[in-house]
Amino acid sequence: MDTGSDQTIAVLGAGSWGTALALLIAGNGRPCVLWSHRQDVAQHMESQRCNTRYLGEFIFPDNLHVVSDIHALAGISRLLVVVPSHAFRRTLELWKPLISETSGPPVVAWGTKGLEPGSTKLLGEVAREVLGDQAALGLVSGPTFAREVALGLPTALTAVAEDCSVADEIASWLRSDRVRLYTNQDVIGVQLSGAIKNVMAIAAGISDGLGFGANARAALITRGLVELTRLGAALGGRPETFMGLSGVGDLILTCTDDQSRNRRVGLALGAGKSLDEALARLGQEAEGVHTARELYHLSQQRKVDMPITEQVYRVLHEGLSPQAAVEALLGRESKPE
Repeated sequence: MDTGSDQTIAVLGAGSWGTALALLIAGNGRPCVLWSHRQDVAQHMESQRCNTRYLGEFIFPDNLHVVSDIHALAGISRLLVVVPSHAFRRTLELWKPLISETSGPPVVAWGTKGLEPGSTKLLGEVAREVLGDQAALGLVSGPTFAREVALGLPTALTAVAEDCSVADEIASWLRSDRVRLYTNQDVIGVQLSGAIKNVMAIAAGISDGLGFGANARAALITRGLVELTRLGAALGGRPETFMGLSGVGDLILTCTDDQSRNRRVGLALGAGKSLDEALARLGQEAEGVHTARELYHLSQQRKVDMPITEQVYRVLHEGLSPQAAVEALLGRESKPE
């Protein structure tokens, strides 16, 4: 595949993670277009040369531009989609008519971590439904916080695609002297890992918000990994994926650091706030809220035992108190580990 330095990459989604990835790509010398669905936001970012709402201290380089008209992406055949999961399908549908204007087969990757709300589908399934065989597909995952990437702090990521050459190309967009890229072909396992870790981060936040301490947090992370492995095996993921960067690496990061939006939602719930209050205080998307519902229903469909996921779902969507959720987990019958 052509990985020439003059090939523009479009990043769709101008939140903190999309902005950080656009800064990384542009910093690597690749022309980059950052797309926002809101015209006022795009115009403000382009005129101010930064994302004042997220990562406002980072000035955009000259090879990074912001647009809101999807047609401004005509002719660009390399996309990195970083919109919330609920907007993922619609964003691809908006861009799809432009495929005919690309000079070669497009590569569409995504950095969104979650499942499609209302369908329990992995985002790769959604992308294939929308784009068919007209684009090569892949994703980017791993233990990362947007601000640390923007700061240029050492980071490791995984570029994933069934086709090794596609994974290699996606890796080339992001690789730098501070960002190490690994490649992986386990599209199912990496997607599940990125989705489940957000739900476990809410659980860990609830536990810490209740003041349960480090022992409980460690137990939740460990048993959360068990739930990931169970469901991953049922869906065809590879066991080694769950022990890698996008599995246990991302799980540990998101469950233990307060930069995690999902963990902060859990902390607020554990401290007695309502979900609406927690999300209003956050002011950003917390993918784990939607994902908990989809994972719970998926686990029921597949008959996979996921008790932590179930209790997080009940707290978020059935009004169960965090204290009652903990009692339900602790009251489960003892069994071999």
